[in-house]
Amino acid sequence: MKLLKNVSFGMLVFLFMFTTKATAQDAQTEEFQPVFLTVTTLHRSSDPNVDFTDWRKTEEEYYNKVTAKNNLIIGSGYYMHYFTPDDSEILSVSVFNSWEDIEKANEITNKLVMEAWPDEAKRTAFFEKQNSYYATKHSDEIYASMNFSKQVKSDSKEPLIYYIKKNKAGTGGAGYREYFDNVTMKNTFVKGFYTMRHRYGSNSQDLIEVSVYNNLADIEKSFEENGKLEDAHWTDKAKGEEFFKKYAKLFAGHGDAIYRNVPSLQK
Repeated sequence: MKLLKNVSFGMLVFLFMFTTKATAQDAQTEEFQPVFLTVTTLHRSSDPNVDFTDWRKTEEEYYNKVTAKNNLIIGSGYYMHYFTPDDSEILSVSVFNSWEDIEKANEITNKLVMEAWPDEAKRTAFFEKQNSYYATKHSDEIYASMNFSKQVKSDSKEPLIYYIKKNKAGTGGAGYREYFDNVTMKNTFVKGFYTMRHRYGSNSQDLIEVSVYNNLADIEKSFEENGKLEDAHWTDKAKGEEFFKKYAKLFAGHGDAIYRNVPSLQK
């Protein structure tokens, strides 16, 4: 477990994520260039002797001395379990301009670590403490952003809600752009929206949608608003039914999870 983060600096991440300056370019322009997101799913240690009191303070120290100073990491964040199958989950997310920058950022991180903790004993002690918060198991995935995004505009010091929908790619279908432009972008309860596709991980069919809300109640309100916006755009019932028959074929099922970010660890 020692130096878990040192082993996979470049793999630290969602979804997402994306609420940061990392995707500041207008995702709807022809000049759109994807960014790459590395997502590490960590798990809180189940050891009853581990004291989590200083977890945030420890991660903030690492963030301020390393992550914040690494200019190749253009966005990052931690996302805590809220409603997921596993309440021990913590998503660690980093965003890069290119695939090559993932490896280059790793080299910069190593240098920053040595600068921040030049004394070997103190360096070892810090990382032993940091790693003690997590179980030994973790998983890594890499995604490329897609040309459908609504940038979060919020300076909130309170956690935001991240509703993650992991879709499986379907066998056809059409209409995603039309729905995105006329429903998702117009829904005022959706403070941010990000899409990404699999590049590295366990399932090549993964197509991820991340919706960002101010609070949990706004998720339900956004569903109701979607219905109103759908009715407003597809006023012809027959054409609407035809559209959604094609739209439904885009995906072959999905899973849902809800997380909260940690504002003090957001880049």
